[in-house]
Amino acid sequence: MLIRREAPADVPAVRAVTAAAFARPRTPVPVEVAVLDALRTCDGWLPSLSMVAVGGDGDAVGHGEVVGHVVCTRAHIDGAPVLGLGPLSVHPDHQRRGVGLALVHSVLGAADARDEPLVALLGSPAYYGRYGFRASTEYGITAPDPAWGEYFQVRPLTAYRPSLVGRFAYAEPFALAD
Repeated sequence: MLIRREAPADVPAVRAVTAAAFARPRTPVPVEVAVLDALRTCDGWLPSLSMVAVGGDGDAVGHGEVVGHVVCTRAHIDGAPVLGLGPLSVHPDHQRRGVGLALVHSVLGAADARDEPLVALLGSPAYYGRYGFRASTEYGITAPDPAWGEYFQVRPLTAYRPSLVGRFAYAEPFALAD
């Protein structure tokens, strides 16, 4: 498996992986697909933080079957730029094989290299705790929806400063998920 930046030719495969990863009965297109489509066209889209996991018989430059995807987009804490992670998608045939782990580690490393201060997400504390994510309230950061409680988490990066406190706001397309 290889983790690399998403290329324009990967978009249909990423869309298919996201649809498969979030498939639900009686939902032809999961909301995560619509959010991802809308993120690609918004000001918060950061191409260098859209990454794919390529498996199978890929070549030396990473062409092969896209089996996973992760993206971080521009978000804000009281106007200060930070990142929101998600969606994270791994095709069901490749789950529980370390693909998600590799994707999250890669995107966190890329975000840190960009001197981003912090990454936030909504997800399972049991899963994301292994990456150093902690409840946002431990850092004085308020979730967009206070009912999210411990599921809204943040991961400080090297450029983080404790004065970065306040209300978190995702890129606008995340409102589609509400």
